[in-house]
Amino acid sequence: MKIFSWNVNGLRAVINKGALQEFIKECQPDILCLQETKAKQGQAEIDLPEYEELWNSAERPGYSGTAIFTKVKPMSTRNGFPTDVVFRDEFGDPLTEGRVLTAEFEDFYLVDVYTPNSKNALERLPLREKKWDPEFLKYLKSLEKTKPVVICGDFNAAHEEIDIARPKTNHHSAGFTDEERQGITNLINAGFVDTFRSLHPSDVRYTWWSHWGHARENNVGWRIDYFFISKALKNNLKSAEIYENVRGSDHCPISIDLEF
Repeated sequence: MKIFSWNVNGLRAVINKGALQEFIKECQPDILCLQETKAKQGQAEIDLPEYEELWNSAERPGYSGTAIFTKVKPMSTRNGFPTDVVFRDEFGDPLTEGRVLTAEFEDFYLVDVYTPNSKNALERLPLREKKWDPEFLKYLKSLEKTKPVVICGDFNAAHEEIDIARPKTNHHSAGFTDEERQGITNLINAGFVDTFRSLHPSDVRYTWWSHWGHARENNVGWRIDYFFISKALKNNLKSAEIYENVRGSDHCPISIDLEF
């Protein structure tokens, strides 16, 4: 089963460019998880009759959002995740922004996530560190009590220095603070496997590039998009890839191949 993840930075834009259609035709994903769709179902015109579409769109129009296109019919789906924590801050409520979409399949849960950005001046870092990361991890562990979990999406953080082109100058930048990196470390310490780093321990590869300074042309990037899996699925993992040459967004797609 080949599962892909891609922050498309606006689904309508990537469809209008023809990039999504070309990508699907070329890669033929069994399941495709999207982040930052910036659309509701029906707003993005694309004809994919072989896929069932699952959507979790933001209440705010043209913002955030996740979607899953799957050839394999899910057993159940859930938008968001249960929590008693109040997340709302001056920027809004991430629980209303379509940031988490879960599909249950026979052998695993699949969780598609678009993690809140900490903002340039780190105004949202406390929300990220104290609320989002721990509550999201708690949700993943609750799912894992039933069956293994696959988590994919844009985590808006590079984990280690190998995951960012210029670590020294970005140590206090959003996406590479100690607090955000610790959130990913906590995920790994809780038993989830970084699939790409597991199979490619020393590869320097990126999934996102800034629009500034010809960053993509010069490959000044960050690896902030991930697939994590429960340890129980480690023997099922056959590959983990990054597709830097696929254009259409400031992120590129990533994938894993699971064999059952």
